[in-house]
Amino acid sequence: MSQENTKKKSNDKKDKDEENLTPEEKKQAVKKEIRDMLIYFLIVFAVSVLIVIFVAQRTVVEGSSMNPTLSNGDNLIVNKITYKFSDPKRYDIVVFPYQHKKRTYYIKRIIGLPGETIQIDHEGNIYINGEILHEDYGKEVILDPGRASEPITLGDDEYFVMGDNRNDSSDSRDYMVGNVKKKDFIGKIWIRVFPFKDFGVIPHAKDKDKE
Repeated sequence: MSQENTKKKSNDKKDKDEENLTPEEKKQAVKKEIRDMLIYFLIVFAVSVLIVIFVAQRTVVEGSSMNPTLSNGDNLIVNKITYKFSDPKRYDIVVFPYQHKKRTYYIKRIIGLPGETIQIDHEGNIYINGEILHEDYGKEVILDPGRASEPITLGDDEYFVMGDNRNDSSDSRDYMVGNVKKKDFIGKIWIRVFPFKDFGVIPHAKDKDKE
């Protein structure tokens, strides 16, 4: 007997069984179906909420401080779970709240790690523990070293962050931002979902810079 015939007989039997149900049994069957659907949607909703709270979150880039890596209007997914199991790395692109304005979040790149001493000279060179950091993430040569014109030694849980658009970015060079603690990181930028032409995983460190 073919699978199609078997399926047809099964459906015919089901229809026949439903026809033999009493009005009360049909009513109970409808209630059960509605209850099962509600439970299904509640589970989907709960899982969605848990993902947003603990795993991932959508954010939108506002401004040009991360050009050319990220652009104004980019829709991004933030990985919120990575830093629960590992420490942030140099060149990670992270999201954290701006402490002086509610519901305002910054997206920047990690340049300095805990315990390091950061300094930027007036030629735009970045020094880590007295040695020049050879990197090419910045859009332009740094014109204003800000508070980093003097050596800044990071604490055991502090990071120095900068925007890739170095001359149009409020970041750790600014006293209003300063060093950022790991606990303040909401997460690490993961995927760009819009614009669709740029959809994909956001690269952080280039292969030559991975530590």
